[in-house]
Amino acid sequence: MIKIDARGDACPLPVVKAKKAIAELHGPGEVEVLVDNEIAVQNLTKMAQQKGYLSSSEKLAEQEYRVRFTIKDMSAAETAVPGKVKQQAEAETCIPDARTDTVVVIASDKMGEGAEELGKTLLKAFVFSLTQQDKLPKTILFYNGGASLTCEGSPMLEDLKALEAEGVEILTCGTCLNFYGITEKLAVGGVTNMYVIAEKMLNAGNVVKP
Repeated sequence: MIKIDARGDACPLPVVKAKKAIAELHGPGEVEVLVDNEIAVQNLTKMAQQKGYLSSSEKLAEQEYRVRFTIKDMSAAETAVPGKVKQQAEAETCIPDARTDTVVVIASDKMGEGAEELGKTLLKAFVFSLTQQDKLPKTILFYNGGASLTCEGSPMLEDLKALEAEGVEILTCGTCLNFYGITEKLAVGGVTNMYVIAEKMLNAGNVVKP
């Protein structure tokens, strides 16, 4: 088996690396590719379908996926011709990455000032509305009162999981989780610290705070 680590690689590099590895098998075998987003999984699966390879995918952890190709008939695999593999992979349509350089910051469990119940309803509607956008944020940061929204029992948990599946990075302040005693209840995304929160906000093209 040939193993490829394509985590951090933008489209079409995971496909390029996978095709090159398959061509280097020189016979039946398997190729395993690690990637860090659902878009890459879709691109690799699409390539397998186009070429007639058997494939399977599995989510190993947050932002870590494994795609495995099984090649039984080498007539289906391409001959390794320098430059050809990359050229053909780039020619194939990559599923566009819908993420922008926008960072959404959620520091409360409600949106705006006024009635608490209304604020919670508005924030839930806001997060759902994000799932319906053509352009998605790159990252959503949760801290202070917003930390509970990524934990078990959150009314927007399914929407956040849907966004994460589309490649949106979900991060919650670890100090906040610890302060509220809900660290063990985190149900979506990863834990981060204030240095990373500050860094992502400073480097963002846009910061949105509902």
